[in-house]
Amino acid sequence: MIDLHTHTNKSDGTDSPRELVNKAISLGITLLGLTDHDTTSGWQEAVQTVRGSIRLALGSEISCLTNDGTSVHMLALLFDGDNKKMQTMLEETRDGRLPRMRKMIEKMRAAGIDISMDDVEAARPTGATLGRPHLADALVNKGIINSRDEAFQGMLNNDSAFYLSHAAPTPVDAIAMIRAAGGVAVIAHPFASHRGQILKAADFSDLVAAGLNGIEVDHRDQNPDERAMLRVVAKELGLVITGASDYHGNGKLNSLAEFQTAPDQWEKLESLADQRRVVRA
Repeated sequence: MIDLHTHTNKSDGTDSPRELVNKAISLGITLLGLTDHDTTSGWQEAVQTVRGSIRLALGSEISCLTNDGTSVHMLALLFDGDNKKMQTMLEETRDGRLPRMRKMIEKMRAAGIDISMDDVEAARPTGATLGRPHLADALVNKGIINSRDEAFQGMLNNDSAFYLSHAAPTPVDAIAMIRAAGGVAVIAHPFASHRGQILKAADFSDLVAAGLNGIEVDHRDQNPDERAMLRVVAKELGLVITGASDYHGNGKLNSLAEFQTAPDQWEKLESLADQRRVVRA
């Protein structure tokens, strides 16, 4: 079983990297992608937990914005974690999250919602990349909403009056950086329409020209018709087709390995990195 998209409490998941790897081992997952938002801070602990037959594909999910303001997430896998330009891009993207969060809270307070930055910080694990899920958790803790899912279906949706984007690279720039750092780039859940504005099929040509390697097709936030459309796009453009859980621990309903990547597709994807960086015991 191959699951290439998961999160820990180093970003907006609830499991530590150690707990995530242990759960994957218990489920019989053979290859696990660790892709916390805009950070590699969970890599070391995850690597230290590897044992038996499980392998790790270390990476990060990079927050991007198109020139017209559409939010896009790019999975970066198998890149050189010591690449300074890559780490600078990740750091700058993380830094843009704090002013954005403050502005979202200001908008909520102006609407009469009793929430503060202190509430969000109390809900964020130490060292985790700040994100909307921590605001959702704070809203849950205060009894304003019932769950993260409710938050992202409503007041934290990309089309909500409270939503704000943050400073982020364009998808083209992110892909170029990933490839320059020796890794592979897979666009995450590009047709997840319930999250807000999405890409169009025609948008993929520019991403392919920039070096895009794959499309995350099988994901719970894309319905069967959307997955079928993405399969056609991927095959027409010669892109790898992946599937993954986007696991967040208790933060979302997603279960580890509920969607998977076929071994032949993974082999093709791995071959496109400049080195074989999969971690083994």
